[in-house]
Amino acid sequence: MRVLVTGGAGYIGATAVDILIAQGYEVSVFDDCSTGHADNVASGVTFVQGSLLNRSEIAEALKGCDAVMHFAGKSLVGESVEKPELYWSVNVGGTRNLLDEMRAAKISKLIFSSSAATYGEPEVLPILETASNRPTNAYGATKLAVDAMITDEARGHGLSAASLRYFNVAGAHKSTRGWLRERHDPETHLIPNVLRSSTSKTVKIFGTDWPTKDGTCIRDYVHVVDLIDAHIKALNSLGSAGHEIFNLGSGGGYSVREVIAAATQATGSQIPFIDSPRRAGDPAVLIADISKAKRILGWQPTRNLEVMVSDTLASFE
Repeated sequence: MRVLVTGGAGYIGATAVDILIAQGYEVSVFDDCSTGHADNVASGVTFVQGSLLNRSEIAEALKGCDAVMHFAGKSLVGESVEKPELYWSVNVGGTRNLLDEMRAAKISKLIFSSSAATYGEPEVLPILETASNRPTNAYGATKLAVDAMITDEARGHGLSAASLRYFNVAGAHKSTRGWLRERHDPETHLIPNVLRSSTSKTVKIFGTDWPTKDGTCIRDYVHVVDLIDAHIKALNSLGSAGHEIFNLGSGGGYSVREVIAAATQATGSQIPFIDSPRRAGDPAVLIADISKAKRILGWQPTRNLEVMVSDTLASFE
């Protein structure tokens, strides 16, 4: 089976490419390298540098493929609030182009990298796939719109698809070419920012009086290798036409203070931090219920917070 990985030059996509190849899949990569890095793409992999907004470039990338893992898109929450038109154009319009070209090429298998941002601020924790979808930003809204579009494509044109929703990806993957890691600019993720915290650029804890075990927010994390394992299991689960949605995560979540403690242990020195006021709009706890993925895909995370932190740290060196 040949799999097209859109966004395959990015952190998550490049990890998917490397693991797919190691498991015997043939792989093609499609990426515009606006946030990805061409040097992430392994030598010998079919690579089309192109845009989701260009249907002829998508068609070229799909040649000879049997399935698609779709990671490409814009993914910064703050940017999506400032530039919603960009997110609707790329994430929704671009995916519409991809689905149309897949249908033209008679490719009927799709794994979509969705987001738990579709749920917004939850009423019940942990969050089930059946929870209400009330996204609070354009990023989450566009992911939800794509999920709806995929459902319609499955119903109307026989697509077999799965959407995987998750909050925070962490860790790094050690490939034969070295570490594949987060290389975002700006970096918005907590773990790499905690590990890079210094007295001149100190990480902030936004709120220490939340109703949690240590007063700091709790968020769900999943190691990038566990995440890709779920994507491959989902790909292998595809059968007749239909669209399934699965949550992915740690199954429990970790507080900001726990992340700092794990980073302190990994580095051997106290991570500097500043206690700061809460940020408006931050929920106290965001945790996904992953029981459906466990039951149907036979998936569960195997790498804990300590591994996510230690792998991230190792990838810096």
